[in-house]
Amino acid sequence: MRRHLYAKFLLGYLIFGILGFLTIAFFSAHLTEEYLIRSTGEKLYTEATLLADACSVPYSDSSPDMASVEPAMDSVAVYMGASAWLMDRQGEIVYDSAGTGSGKVIDGFDPAANGQAHYIIGRFYDYFSQDMITVWAPVSGNYNVYGYVVLHLPLSSALESRDAILNVVYLTFLVIFLLSLILLILFQWNVYRPLKKITVAASQFADGNLDYRCQIHSSDEMGYLAATLNFMAGELCKMEEYQRKFISNVSHDFRSPLTTIKGYLEAMIDGTIPPELHEKYMKLVISETERLNKLTQNTLALQSLESRGTYLDLTDFDINQVVKNTAAAFEGACLPKRITFDLTFSSRTLFVRADLSKIQQVLYNLIDNAIKFSHNDSVIFLETSERYDKVFVSVRDTGIGIPKESQKKIWERFYKTDLSRGKDKKGTGLGLSIVKEIIQAHGQNIDVISTVGVGTEFIFSLQKSPEKAAVPSD
Repeated sequence: MRRHLYAKFLLGYLIFGILGFLTIAFFSAHLTEEYLIRSTGEKLYTEATLLADACSVPYSDSSPDMASVEPAMDSVAVYMGASAWLMDRQGEIVYDSAGTGSGKVIDGFDPAANGQAHYIIGRFYDYFSQDMITVWAPVSGNYNVYGYVVLHLPLSSALESRDAILNVVYLTFLVIFLLSLILLILFQWNVYRPLKKITVAASQFADGNLDYRCQIHSSDEMGYLAATLNFMAGELCKMEEYQRKFISNVSHDFRSPLTTIKGYLEAMIDGTIPPELHEKYMKLVISETERLNKLTQNTLALQSLESRGTYLDLTDFDINQVVKNTAAAFEGACLPKRITFDLTFSSRTLFVRADLSKIQQVLYNLIDNAIKFSHNDSVIFLETSERYDKVFVSVRDTGIGIPKESQKKIWERFYKTDLSRGKDKKGTGLGLSIVKEIIQAHGQNIDVISTVGVGTEFIFSLQKSPEKAAVPSD
């Protein structure tokens, strides 16, 4: 839209008005004229027929009794505003109500000239100086035609009636046309102005001003469109802010180990670190590279999970066995802190339908976190239970806990609570983000319950396998 929509609509409105007026002026005028002429001709013919019937009684083979005919013809002439004639068969005007044509002969008068029509239009054999509507009816009796009653009405009389009717139509059309300006005003306020605001907002968003808001508060489609654009701008703004934070966090997390690796290697090359300590610092370098590798893998895994249509290899497996195997894999990590596991299962086997490898990753991340933030000589509780068609898996520690204000943020990428920063030296801040993405990809939920200084419990749900029943515990 190049800001010409209103002008186009106004032009269309004016064209509609002009075409409507021309239609009335020509098409309607022609139809009205035809109707009035036809209606007038039929009325004249009816009156002429009545007069002819009235004249047939006093008429004889010799001379008619005009004393009885003239009043009737004069009355019809006055009533119709026409000239009334009585003519004989030779075309002589026997009587003229206007008093000017009596005794004159109409040369070439042909009673059959009108054919099947009741009237003719013209100057009646050039007798009149203007067009007339003329009708005639035979005066007959005893199977003889004695003459004709002829009525003449100026065509201008019918045209004057047409003009009077059209004037009313024109006035009505003008009033309707002016009233239709209300539609133009409604279009201006309800369509054009909001659309212009939406166009300005779209231009602002295109220029990168995502803080701009389209101020339309109506409850119609325009209001809905404006609200949608504002929501879109808000989401883009959040995404832009998220991207900035993401790049900042990734840069920070990559910079720290790279700086460490560079420092150790330069120190070994220039002799700052003696050869006998090279093995120790090379192990530190390997540890930092493992951290970089883990960060890269977690970032790629999270990106893969967030993409639409994440592929899940759904199978039926025993979640109890997966919990046992995953816990056993951490025995080496638990020995230095003397941490033990307490496994509680509601049944001997408990089958779920899920992606085995991804659920293993969920359990690995949750147990790894529990070990990191647990105190020495503590216990980590792993539990499975079922309710209706759901299976619930719980991982609970008795560690440092998570502050209440941080519990909603732990699912964000790279987020670390202040309490965890001293303990989570090698963490990437992506583990819980990956956990949530995997559980949501399964259409399930995960919740956290935590108290500072008491411990933390993560509980997630899975779909129970519909094909295999659980076996009760002994």
